[in-house]
Amino acid sequence: MTKHMRNNLVVLSSVLKGSGIAVSITLILILLFAVIIKLTNIPDNFIMPINQFIKILSIFLGCYLTLKKVQQKGLVTGILIGLVYTALAYLIFSILGNTFSLDASLFIDMGFAMLIGGLCGIFAVNKKIRN
Repeated sequence: MTKHMRNNLVVLSSVLKGSGIAVSITLILILLFAVIIKLTNIPDNFIMPINQFIKILSIFLGCYLTLKKVQQKGLVTGILIGLVYTALAYLIFSILGNTFSLDASLFIDMGFAMLIGGLCGIFAVNKKIRN
């Protein structure tokens, strides 16, 4: 196996692992948030910002936990983690909500997730380990 193929396998496995971590974190946090909404009177205008925060946190943790030891291709891998995360989250929540619709908001979410993933990927691979 060539070095190029090994690097591609590292990127692919990082994307799958990071996306899986991010989706898992999202599912847990959304479930907790749903319980909080059920038990309290959170105003409707707070729901969207909290959902966005959950997405950002999930993508950040998925990228960081996956890429902190990889030390290469942080931008590309982070962008791909954001893209795959959005596709998986859309699929899961569409199945749960029994609604499938391709509209502008999905593509805005993809762009946003790719931006966050790219930035987090750069941060993760360039973070120096302090003793």
